[in-house]
Amino acid sequence: MSSKMPMPDHNSPEIAFVEHDHAGCAADVMARAEALAARAGLRMTPVRRRVLEILLEAHHALGAYDVLDRLAAEGHARQPPVAYRALEFLVANGLAHRVERLNAFTACMHPDAPHSPVLLICRDCNGVAEAPAESVRAAIGATAAQAGFEIERTSVEAIGRCPACRERS
Repeated sequence: MSSKMPMPDHNSPEIAFVEHDHAGCAADVMARAEALAARAGLRMTPVRRRVLEILLEAHHALGAYDVLDRLAAEGHARQPPVAYRALEFLVANGLAHRVERLNAFTACMHPDAPHSPVLLICRDCNGVAEAPAESVRAAIGATAAQAGFEIERTSVEAIGRCPACRERS
């Protein structure tokens, strides 16, 4: 990264789609995730930690078998439950998001802040960014309340093309 290019605001959704100090970005998120886990008394096993590191290597969605392949290449057992259990733990504890559209997972970029973002997914490169979704959630909640429906979980995903992929075409 050029020293002239400012680091985008870490809370900004475009960070996934612009050049930035990704190693610093990943290290920051990992530190916040580990602090959250420690405060919550969560057990970050070596496999769980490594799976989160793998998800943090890029702002892209990875399938469970992609994660499993990486783990196996590093000497871990090649058993799907190993990857699935780690991914389920990360999602259940707010350290990763499940990307329903891609049947994949991405690291949560804001593990220490309660939120439920809109996931912006590039259909070309599978890049994923988290965008604030308070107004979207409020609208969904109001519609559900009018219908007498109690929401247990929502997943809002927007499919499109990131700036780099649009520029290439």
